[in-house]
Amino acid sequence: MDILKEKYIIIEIIPTTSKKETGDLVQISALKLHGLQLLERFDYRLNPAKIQIPDLVQLTSYDKENFIYLESTEQLLKTFSIWSCGLPLLILDNDYTKSYLKDLPNLKQSICPFLKTEYQENIIETLIQKYQLEPSNYIVDLLYESILKEN
Repeated sequence: MDILKEKYIIIEIIPTTSKKETGDLVQISALKLHGLQLLERFDYRLNPAKIQIPDLVQLTSYDKENFIYLESTEQLLKTFSIWSCGLPLLILDNDYTKSYLKDLPNLKQSICPFLKTEYQENIIETLIQKYQLEPSNYIVDLLYESILKEN
């Protein structure tokens, strides 16, 4: 994929567990891009009353007014699938992202090669240091900023 010329989506998810079969998605944030130009944002969360893990409720309590809230993981994924229009997804190459997104028909590629790095547990801290980024609650924005700096 040529990220300088094509349309694609950078996506970040926050799950309750590492496997879709045993957990829920708490949040999906995504950016739809054409080349390096931002076209549209997707910021959706699971209704906090549905989340049984207090730490995750607190973790996702920032910028409440900027998110749309839905009642289930299925609704989140269906809404995202429609919004994504089948565009390729650049993902963090971890097991939980693959698990939750496996049923989406979109092509999924690791974002790491586009950032000239390997996936690691502390990938975000590595990118912040590598590209001298300001820390943010929005991992998807940090990924986008990293792509901009790399290109």
